[in-house]
Amino acid sequence: MEKLDKTLEEWKAMLDPEQYNVCRLKGTERPFSGKYNDTKTDGVYHCICCNEPLFDSKTKFDSGCGWPSFYAPIGESAMVEIRDVSHGMIRTEVVCAKCDAHLGHVFPDGPPPTGLRYCINSVCLDLVPR
Repeated sequence: MEKLDKTLEEWKAMLDPEQYNVCRLKGTERPFSGKYNDTKTDGVYHCICCNEPLFDSKTKFDSGCGWPSFYAPIGESAMVEIRDVSHGMIRTEVVCAKCDAHLGHVFPDGPPPTGLRYCINSVCLDLVPR
């Protein structure tokens, strides 16, 4: 996959302030505040920064954590996992493989078949209904 490389200034001009804070500065949206937390619409979730498909709605589940949760990405090459030791915790950050946008984190407490919970900020996503 060819990387999409932009300067922070270019991202700032393209994204709204909350999208920029989360996607480019590794922030997070408040729990239960995101537009996709309770969404049940059938479709594909794309990266807000580069439009790459990231998650199919068929893998979305209600984890109760306050952010949209998925048990698997749309493909193995959709995102990159990075060890995150910020905030006094050890977690696994997930970023878009094409543009390096911070999406959220993945945890080993999800449902079958993967046992994973991709906890993703709504502002990083754009749902394209089927």
